[in-house]
Amino acid sequence: MSNKIDTVLFDLDGTLIDTNELIVSSFLHTMETYFPGQYGREDVLPFLGPSLQETFEKLRPDGYEEMIKTYRTYNLENHDMLVKEFAGVYETVRTLKENGFELGIVTTKLSDVVQKGLKLTGLDEFFEVVVALDHVEKPKPDPEPLLKALEMLGSTPERAIMVGDNHHDILGGKNTGTKTAGVAWSIKGREHLEKYNPDYILENMADILPILGV
Repeated sequence: MSNKIDTVLFDLDGTLIDTNELIVSSFLHTMETYFPGQYGREDVLPFLGPSLQETFEKLRPDGYEEMIKTYRTYNLENHDMLVKEFAGVYETVRTLKENGFELGIVTTKLSDVVQKGLKLTGLDEFFEVVVALDHVEKPKPDPEPLLKALEMLGSTPERAIMVGDNHHDILGGKNTGTKTAGVAWSIKGREHLEKYNPDYILENMADILPILGV
């Protein structure tokens, strides 16, 4: 198998870069603004993964755009202070790049914030292909963003693996026909990901190297 996979698609938040604290605090700030005293840390964890529209539209069908704006404003203002990189990510991605793998990012974030996160962690030099929320009609788990990234990389699902921290990533990979890897450092916990039967669970990003025969 290892000689067949030459393309790795990564989710960004919670997978390559540690934006968990930023995202949780952005949700808490937003919920406190519109639903004071009703949401704690545990209550907003299910919001991680789906698009903001999907989450806020359910809570406030007529005012979700305003909620998205509140979230994004806070998120951008606090971005550089709260975002960190996960151990082993930079070295692993660099190794994949040096070994000729095609690399892409498929995320439900907007592209401007994606670039901010990549630059901050120095990962921008490894990714020419980024498919963000504003590039597609339907986000993960729909196969559209993954297929778009594969097309841009000149690859196919059979040659690819999707790596992510959320069930949207695993289901997106399965719906597209790629191999899938969940990351054990997911804020939702390893058990949550295992329910979706990814092909692999990575304890550290470097675990992907032997899987791919590097």
